[in-house]
Amino acid sequence: MLLKLFHQLKQSRTLWLVCLLSFCFLTARAQYFDLDFHKKKVTIPFHLVRSLMVIKLNINHKGPFNFILDTGVGLMIITDPKLADSIYIPNKRTLKIPGLGEGEDAEAYVTSPLDVEIPGLKSYDVAAAILKKDLFSLSGYAGMPIHGLIGYEFFNNLAVKINTPDSTLTVWRPKDVKVFRKGVPIPITIEDRKPYVEAWITLQSGENIKTKLIIDLGAGHPISLENIVKRYGLPQKFITSANLGIGLNGPINGYLGRIAAIELGKFKVKDAIASFPDVNNNQLNLSVERDGNLGIGTLKRFSVILDYAHNTMYLKPGPNFREPFEHDMSGLEYYAAGENFDRIVINRVEPGSAGDEVGLEPDDEIVSINFKPVAKMTLEEIDDIFKSKNDRSLLLDVYHDKRLDKVVLTLKRRI
Repeated sequence: MLLKLFHQLKQSRTLWLVCLLSFCFLTARAQYFDLDFHKKKVTIPFHLVRSLMVIKLNINHKGPFNFILDTGVGLMIITDPKLADSIYIPNKRTLKIPGLGEGEDAEAYVTSPLDVEIPGLKSYDVAAAILKKDLFSLSGYAGMPIHGLIGYEFFNNLAVKINTPDSTLTVWRPKDVKVFRKGVPIPITIEDRKPYVEAWITLQSGENIKTKLIIDLGAGHPISLENIVKRYGLPQKFITSANLGIGLNGPINGYLGRIAAIELGKFKVKDAIASFPDVNNNQLNLSVERDGNLGIGTLKRFSVILDYAHNTMYLKPGPNFREPFEHDMSGLEYYAAGENFDRIVINRVEPGSAGDEVGLEPDDEIVSINFKPVAKMTLEEIDDIFKSKNDRSLLLDVYHDKRLDKVVLTLKRRI
């Protein structure tokens, strides 16, 4: 069975593996991208799938491969072990990774510099870690082949504009960057190869807290806050024992709730859904002290420019800036299976949720929703249905215990 998928994405094995490998692997040579010498800017399309920013690239003249663009990643990671055979790597060594399991489950290849080809850009000394086993199962989560993650190397030498409405990146050298009209500059720091920002958080109880957050494009949630529950208690409404992800030592448990506001510069994002990891999780022992991470669930409400060289993030509100935050109302976690990723299999059912109340179980397969086959739907369409409206009733065809059942699922807003 597919490894347990992370519900809020980052706070995942990705972050913890990267932290470890960054210490084990970094060389003295800079690893970066630059524009082709005759270009002043480059536009790169991306595909936003389940709040993952996916770009296409070639490696050593093979591909294209799908990579998640993720500022929470300090080292390029190839998550699909089959790439070790399909791309020519003259020199690679094996690195054991404690905490991920035993035997080959806990090993990765560390490569020599690769030729990473992104149209309009040239890579310099960009190496990677190739997992010997797919530990993240990102392809099933995304419903499309995912071959790896790339972060710091892409951002450290460039100014990158992320325009979510038209799914494009615009890339300049930092000296040539064109900032937004009426965009707001916000100071950031780059520590341990990742960007951090200070933000004011207003809890539902009224407390106003200054926080240090990692800017994490690979985190699907709006915001995750660590140690808040211990100091300030839980929000008025929350989901108990929520599965927030998978860490080195197993599931990261905690709570989901809402906060009154996130304040970034002059912008205030209101009534956001927040993750609150349990203080007992060992995964929260990080090299840089922080209060949580700011995910793409918040950042995609803006046009964003990240300029590591000038320690600045520029923000401009997008057309969806004031849209309300909604969480899944089914209580189901599911992934795409099959050769064409056209089967939807339940991976986890949240206790006390709508899905739990009608008896849905892990390994049940959803065949259709309101008479429409899921094979003709994207995962985003299914996600949108399951967070569409409180008390909405859906007719599901579900393959359960070797038979096809019809199930009426009534969505329930829990936070």
